[in-house]
Amino acid sequence: MGNQTRLQAIFGDKKPVIGMVHLPASPGQPQSFNQAPLEKLVKDVEKDVRALIAGGIDGLLFCNESDLPYTTKVSQEVGSWAAYFIGEMRSIMDKPYGVNLLWDPIASIAVAASTGASFVREVMCGSFASEMGILQPDPALVAQTRTRLRAEHIALLTNIVPEFATALEGRTVAQRAQAASYFGFDALLVSGPVAGEEFSVKDVQEAKKTSKGVPVFANTGVRLENIEKTLQVADGVIIGSSLKVDGKTFNPVDPVRVKQFMEKVKVLRNNKS
Repeated sequence: MGNQTRLQAIFGDKKPVIGMVHLPASPGQPQSFNQAPLEKLVKDVEKDVRALIAGGIDGLLFCNESDLPYTTKVSQEVGSWAAYFIGEMRSIMDKPYGVNLLWDPIASIAVAASTGASFVREVMCGSFASEMGILQPDPALVAQTRTRLRAEHIALLTNIVPEFATALEGRTVAQRAQAASYFGFDALLVSGPVAGEEFSVKDVQEAKKTSKGVPVFANTGVRLENIEKTLQVADGVIIGSSLKVDGKTFNPVDPVRVKQFMEKVKVLRNNKS
């Protein structure tokens, strides 16, 4: 199955807007200390999911954003925690959903394959000096894991300009995009310096020059004020912080912000058609 076919099967021909569902901190993580009871946490996640869906989002992405500081290989309980919450949400979701366990593509694919997810976001190729240490994923193992788990329907969205990281060996965005496209990844993501900070339009444009038609998404810093500009250059967006209460990453999803954002997207789509 080709990358265009996977994404079209998931989202159709539109430039998708994927909203973040930030899970509560996993067991054993610093932020889990004195965390609310499990029943309350499930209800909080459900509120976020319902707010995104009611607002018209195209897809959801479950992420362990609260597991600070991040690691390049997550512990087993992190995957179990994410899978539990996704399972609890399945009955209320009528939109495609994906998984991102920071910064571990193999664990992300495993949870996606076990929970019926349609896509995975992670750094899946390249080498980066990051705040978590050297990011050096094995792209062959990433692709083989999807095949081994009989999850060929899952789209692999690889972050070629990751947050908190700088590419090693001076490789340009265009070079990284060309390699990731050649390896068969389904979409390429361009991020800003940290979560919530705006991506570089220039980086998106450089990636598209060599991606040979593989979609390039804006991965961070998308907001109501820049969505028109963003959709002029990017093939899709992943949005988190600006849909939260007061625009803060770890706050609950704000239903009003979601509705306003997706109404603007709908207008832009209608104008284009």
